[in-house]
Amino acid sequence: MPDQAAHQATEALSTSEVSAASEVSEVSAVGGASQAPPAVLVQDLWKRFGDQVAVSGVDLTLPAGRFIGLVGPNGAGKTTTLSMVTGLLRPDKGRVEVAGHDVWRDPVEAKSRIGVLPEGLRLFERLSGRELLAYNGRLRGLPGGEVDKRAAQLLDVLDLAGAQHKLVVDYSTGMRKKIGLAAALLHNPEVLFLDEPFEGVDPVSAQTIRGVLERYTSSGATVVFSSHVMELVESLCDWVAVMAAGRIRAQGPLAEVRGDAPSLQQAFLELVGANGRDAGQSLDWLGGGAR
Repeated sequence: MPDQAAHQATEALSTSEVSAASEVSEVSAVGGASQAPPAVLVQDLWKRFGDQVAVSGVDLTLPAGRFIGLVGPNGAGKTTTLSMVTGLLRPDKGRVEVAGHDVWRDPVEAKSRIGVLPEGLRLFERLSGRELLAYNGRLRGLPGGEVDKRAAQLLDVLDLAGAQHKLVVDYSTGMRKKIGLAAALLHNPEVLFLDEPFEGVDPVSAQTIRGVLERYTSSGATVVFSSHVMELVESLCDWVAVMAAGRIRAQGPLAEVRGDAPSLQQAFLELVGANGRDAGQSLDWLGGGAR
């Protein structure tokens, strides 16, 4: 059923908007990938917290219409980078453009074109799921009838229809992720940013979400999501950026970043300098029941 669910979700988005995205994709195909403007352009991005440099000179050029993974170990700077790219955290230095608009010089235009599902998402918990979507849709300037239509279809596709009148405070972790994703998709953004979107989500819901996101990118839109689970990234993404210690170690098509390595996991370990590390060298006391 995931394909059917994804199809229904796409129908929930405005036909005219999807058509426009498809036209952009077709023009890109005719003119060549080099002619298409990037979905996200990041130049010399820096962020420091006290004495700690979280992001140090990040440069990224993320192509439009792709499923993009930003991967790295815990503490690599992924969440900080995405927070600055989406206008949630002001950088110390650097420039960010999303869909051709500077996030910090032209925030209204830039933010109207993006959807965001951040890590640790805070929601209006005293609203029901349906009320939350109605509120978000009207904040985005969508007509009430269109908001209701899209909300109903997204709730159905994401298996939240039965809980649509339940307060968000009573939602499980997985349900919160799904209602947050619905809110991020409601206005049909050009670029969707997701920070660990599958964490805490059951396998059935994860498969449905995957179908929705794959159909979404097929219309010409862009998904950028962060994760430290290489198997998930390898199964979903066609373009990858590897981050470690606040820097980008590699970026490009999945096959190019993986290179001759048997898997993205192996390539990742080599890129971040963790390959061959033996965690058991100094743990000779561990095991065997000895005290």
